Amino acid sequence: MHEEKVIGEVVGVTAGQLRLRIDIAATAALKDNPDTVIASAGMLGSLIKVESGQRWVVATLRGITWQDNIAIAEVDLVGEAAIAADRSIAGFSRGVGTYPRAGSPAYPMSSPESARVFSGGEERPHIQVGVVYPTASVRAAIFFDTFLSKNFAIVGSTGTGKSTSTALILHRIIEKAPEGHVVMIDPHGEYAKAFANTGMVFNVENLELPYWLMNFEEHCEVLLTSEGAARDMDRDILARCLQMARAKSVFAQGLDAVTTDTPIPYMLSALSEALQAEMGKMSEAQNATNYIRIRNKLDQVMRDPRQQFMFDRRYSNDTMADFMARMLRLPVDGKPISVIDLSGVPTSIVSAVVSVLSRIVFDFAVWSRGERRRPVVLICEEAHRYIPNRAISLRSPVRDVLERIAKEGRKYGVSLGLVTQRPSDLAEGALSQCGTIVSLRLNNERDQDFVKAALPEGGKSLLDAIPALRNRECIISGEGVPAPIRVRLDELEAAKRPMSDDPVFSELWVKTGDDAEMLGRVIARWRQNAR
Repeated sequence: MHEEKVIGEVVGVTAGQLRLRIDIAATAALKDNPDTVIASAGMLGSLIKVESGQRWVVATLRGITWQDNIAIAEVDLVGEAAIAADRSIAGFSRGVGTYPRAGSPAYPMSSPESARVFSGGEERPHIQVGVVYPTASVRAAIFFDTFLSKNFAIVGSTGTGKSTSTALILHRIIEKAPEGHVVMIDPHGEYAKAFANTGMVFNVENLELPYWLMNFEEHCEVLLTSEGAARDMDRDILARCLQMARAKSVFAQGLDAVTTDTPIPYMLSALSEALQAEMGKMSEAQNATNYIRIRNKLDQVMRDPRQQFMFDRRYSNDTMADFMARMLRLPVDGKPISVIDLSGVPTSIVSAVVSVLSRIVFDFAVWSRGERRRPVVLICEEAHRYIPNRAISLRSPVRDVLERIAKEGRKYGVSLGLVTQRPSDLAEGALSQCGTIVSLRLNNERDQDFVKAALPEGGKSLLDAIPALRNRECIISGEGVPAPIRVRLDELEAAKRPMSDDPVFSELWVKTGDDAEMLGRVIARWRQNAR
């Protein structure tokens, strides 16, 4: 045990903070201590313990000011622990029930003590993702049961290491839980390389998403182009004709009722014929514009080669079980992650595709109740594109399903991971539904304020550091960690990193050659829609 050294005393107590009179000479004398945590005593973010009855109160240093030639420190309360026989901390838990009194001495925490708080221990399954600041060796743990089960968010400005941090955490989790089920929505095709050995990558060439899995709202997203009153009329027409097409399907036999949302195959030609038949029932005085508009859009979708991964006529068979087995990794077969690369999907239907995939994950969990539970984690990169706040988008199918997963998914074994560079653009409440938030550096003040307001607990000394974080450095707060921590994340092996590196202009702009051949290859792939 190290020799205890008093570094200050309590001069003020509030519900979440203490004020300490710091002994500058005492903290300076610790700088040569071989224990790196004790040596860092007095630095911002350093850990301090204060005796309170039969308990230690654990706190982090938020700031120091000079008042009348006296150093006054503000510390944020983190939790409390029992006092072991050697006067070290034991059995740390968050929250403070017994507050220290004015005059109570404050001590620095040693590396073994800090490790007992932040490194996870043996009692709960956890992963270790980096080193706790300002220490040099105390490992930072994430309890992956609570991290995954109560939703999480990873936020950070472009270039701060957000994608690599996401890959790091997922790699560490599947190392511990190789029979997991993770579905990742990847709009830019970044993660195929990162999970080449541990995941199945699906893109427009092999996704084979049957169009009939769309519900009515998703059909509207794809097939309706009108607005206002005209859109309301188009919705009525499409609902009537879609139900007719599904009801004519051979797969409708034996079902008590068929609705516009019943996930059974139907022929696209049957939908076109239903539109034609309904249009034929109109009187000469009525306007057929609505029917013609929907039919033209349907014909356009059926002819577009870029959308054949979804609207190919071959997908009119019942492949639902096979598709869901591939997407949800049932069985896992050594690859627990499905990476859905949407970079080749036309912009006009991206939202509908994300909506279908997200809803299938949720609906499977709802209808599989009573079976052996298979929890699924749905990770949504660029989440602000699909679950935006109401100032950006009033309503969309993908927003509705993701908000529902955020609010209700935990009850059914579906967890949501939101990854975004613009947290302030997320739907109201989406971030607050996340039990754990991993925040890398945020350069935008509005984003910073949004994250600070959504964080599940205090730790203001850490929150104020968000704009000053270095690359690969983050604040982790919430139920997935023992206490709010600032972490220097581990460096991920090159083969496991996503393809999100910034171009090195100083190298690339001094090279020449192969331009004509490169242009030919690019244009050929472009025209063939083949990556």
